[in-house]
Amino acid sequence: MKKTILTLLAVSAAAISISAFAQSSPFAKPEDAVKYRKAALTVTAAHFGRLGAMAQGKVPFDAKAAAENADIVANMSKLPWAAFGEGTDVGETKAKPEIWKQNAKFKEASEKFQAEATKLAAAAKSGKEDTFKTAFSATAGTCKSCHDDFRAK
Repeated sequence: MKKTILTLLAVSAAAISISAFAQSSPFAKPEDAVKYRKAALTVTAAHFGRLGAMAQGKVPFDAKAAAENADIVANMSKLPWAAFGEGTDVGETKAKPEIWKQNAKFKEASEKFQAEATKLAAAAKSGKEDTFKTAFSATAGTCKSCHDDFRAK
């Protein structure tokens, strides 16, 4: 009898927490949020990498390509943060527990990245390589800072 009651309580608690997650998140399951944020960050990294190659002189500066890639980075910079809600610290993720323990600091870091990504897009549109490189460096700094504090190696 006690086992039955304990089992029912455990199942009820799990159902309530899943229901609470579903109501407070645009994702059906925590695993969906993890997949979404990983995908958004992967796309961002791909385009940011193209910009990095130009900023570091590994490929020639191409103002048109820089502007296109920087626009994508600026747009993508807005996406992954909603997928870091409570209960999404599950599965294969490099997200450190500090994201949820120091949420205000994490939110501030994401906002800095978004602001710098917007500046990067404007700098790239200027067509001026030096302006682009300066903005790229500032944006890269926000990435590094967030990774240092909130991403497992």
